[in-house]
Amino acid sequence: MKAVKNSAKQAGIKRNVTPYIFRHSFATHHLESGTDFRYIQEWLGHRSSKTTEIYTHDADTALAKIKSPIDRLNKFI
Repeated sequence: MKAVKNSAKQAGIKRNVTPYIFRHSFATHHLESGTDFRYIQEWLGHRSSKTTEIYTHDADTALAKIKSPIDRLNKFI
């Protein structure tokens, strides 16, 4: 825990950082990048996919904010 706190401080992160936050970020970023869900489940050591699905909420929220280039074409029509 101390190593995580020191690393966050050195990186200039002001938020309270825990190992769980790193784990959660790892899973969410991989989901957003298109990594197969089963690999993430394996990496996290989850027996149940339901446990890993906790991380999909953040990924879905971030993906919803992405705009398609096609959406921008509508303003020219």
